[in-house]
Amino acid sequence: MKNNKEIYLAGGCFWGVQKFFDQFDGILETRVGYANGPGANPTYEEVCSSSGHAETIRIVYDEESISLEEILNYYFMVIDPTSVNRQGNDIGIQYRTGIYYSHDDQLSVIKEVYGQKEKEVGAPLAVEVGPLENFYSAEEYHQKYLDKNPGGYCHIPSSYFQLKKQL
Repeated sequence: MKNNKEIYLAGGCFWGVQKFFDQFDGILETRVGYANGPGANPTYEEVCSSSGHAETIRIVYDEESISLEEILNYYFMVIDPTSVNRQGNDIGIQYRTGIYYSHDDQLSVIKEVYGQKEKEVGAPLAVEVGPLENFYSAEEYHQKYLDKNPGGYCHIPSSYFQLKKQL
């Protein structure tokens, strides 16, 4: 338990981001929810009506099995880091991208990976970086949504859900 950390990633629609991260060893738990908005305990309908929260996934990981650097590199594989309030066909403030940390010691790794990605892209990134202000768990029907509804829409190519098998 002492090696367990958590990181919060907003990467567009949270259904696919959760399914993507669930495949990797060292990811102990994922939960979708709403983060860094102004109000308390928003509903999905409120988030879709510009509440200011971002669809976000909470990742609990064993840092002895998977590093934060690896997690962030995977994260950048499944987002367009230059897109503002949009991923794929999903548009709105709730689909913004962000890395929200819960431990100050994570910030140096986040800045390092962020800087590398910015150099690779050759343009400023539109990914927020900051401390987690709040996180409210999404309704139960959103948890593991693409496992329950395999035909559901996702901006992440379905082949990425089998990435671990390809590595």
